[in-house]
Amino acid sequence: MATGRLRFYSMARAGQVDISYVIPNDVPEIMVGDNKNYKRGMKTLYLLHGFSGNDCDWEYNGIAEDIAIAFNMAVIMISTGNNFYLDRKATGCQYGTYAGEEVVNYTRKLFNLSDKKEDTIIAGLSMGGFGAMHTALAYPDTFGGAVSLSSALIIHELSNMKEGQSNEMANYDYYREVFGDLSKVEESDANPEVLYTKLKNEGRDIPPIYMAVGTEDFLYQNNVDMKEFFEKNNADFKYEEGPGIHDWKFWNQYIMRGIEWILDKIEKRS
Repeated sequence: MATGRLRFYSMARAGQVDISYVIPNDVPEIMVGDNKNYKRGMKTLYLLHGFSGNDCDWEYNGIAEDIAIAFNMAVIMISTGNNFYLDRKATGCQYGTYAGEEVVNYTRKLFNLSDKKEDTIIAGLSMGGFGAMHTALAYPDTFGGAVSLSSALIIHELSNMKEGQSNEMANYDYYREVFGDLSKVEESDANPEVLYTKLKNEGRDIPPIYMAVGTEDFLYQNNVDMKEFFEKNNADFKYEEGPGIHDWKFWNQYIMRGIEWILDKIEKRS
């Protein structure tokens, strides 16, 4: 199995960026057994970090290699800083374009990965859970599904934040810089609900979404609210919850469940 870290120049980021990768291109036959995932071509998972994280998190704290072997899946991990995988107007701040377009095109070419939607999945935790959902809805022709764990679905909270205020993670000025005018954030494209509604109204094919959150997670209610939005809109999604807080024990368990569900959905849609 090929693992490593590399650097390339990003136009969206206007500078050098790092990505980590795990590619199961030489898994021994004794480790494959009757695993049905090796009876098809390799798929690709773009795996996003949370607030204060980077591209190494899913290798050092998570189970990137286990994912790659279990699902015959190239795992590509990126860093975007604490920017919620959203585009801003400033030069070098197109974090959404980087995650949903540039890094996908670059790694497909570099590693000869499949360019098919049904072979491409995106997933993440916390800020990255938000990013996975948002990016899949922003690029529905690129991603066949999204896995969002303990997602930082904080749009509605931010809409009520005033200058000088802060929450447990950051202050008003940070959120204003990342999300733009907070008084208008609920109606903006930064809101996954807005993206979903646009796709639905246009009759577009919307990627299936898997959500999971721990019942003791501080983001629990945010995820329940998103679940209710999807239910009202008859979305193709699955929501799971279980005992757990905002930690790797929960994420490492539910990432496997989420990927398995998405792969099953993709197979049924094909």
